[in-house]
Amino acid sequence: MQKSPSNIGLLVALVVIGCWTTSAILLMQWNFSFTNPLVYILLLVQMHLYTGLFITAHDAMHGTISPNRGINNLIGYLCTFLYAAFWYPKLYAKHHLHHNHVHTNHDPDYHNGHFWNWYVRFIRNYLSIWQIVAMAALFNLLKFWIPQQNLLLFWVAPSLLSTLQLFYFGTYQPHKGEHDNIYFARSQKKNHVLAFFSCYFFGYHYEHHHSPGTPWWMMWKVEPRVKNQESR
Repeated sequence: MQKSPSNIGLLVALVVIGCWTTSAILLMQWNFSFTNPLVYILLLVQMHLYTGLFITAHDAMHGTISPNRGINNLIGYLCTFLYAAFWYPKLYAKHHLHHNHVHTNHDPDYHNGHFWNWYVRFIRNYLSIWQIVAMAALFNLLKFWIPQQNLLLFWVAPSLLSTLQLFYFGTYQPHKGEHDNIYFARSQKKNHVLAFFSCYFFGYHYEHHHSPGTPWWMMWKVEPRVKNQESR
């Protein structure tokens, strides 16, 4: 599978960024009640859009946004900053270590442990003190214009929940346990609707390692699939 044509890849990235931005702006202005069930549905929608930001940055790490390196990296920097003030070059280096040394001591995403131990290690491996300071400063600045409950429920909470979504479907399920293939990865059962809503098709994880130059929105087309590699 080849990389996406530049116009399509960039268009998809801009749609994801635009959806996240529009949703965030509208939700920051919403005078909501915690008894309204729509609040929690929109919280999950915003979580999914946060995951989309990170997946878009991930595509930039593989050069599938645009063949123009400057544009490709600009989208990567923008998405990682909007997600949670991550530093794109750091994520870029660590992600390629994951691909080049998967399931080894040099793999920053792998840990031979239980879910929560692995998750905490995963987060600590990418989080920095400067990032925490930047997010705290931004939060306190935004409180001058945005109600704190809106910030907490539609800015802080969906970002944190998104890390669980990305970790569970994009790292833990694909890479836990033993494997019988060169990528040390398994894929979830083939269901494109569930695959999209779970993690933008990254439950098809063997396919991603097999074809890292394929953007998320074309992942469902990647062949061959490996038999008996469903998530478990």
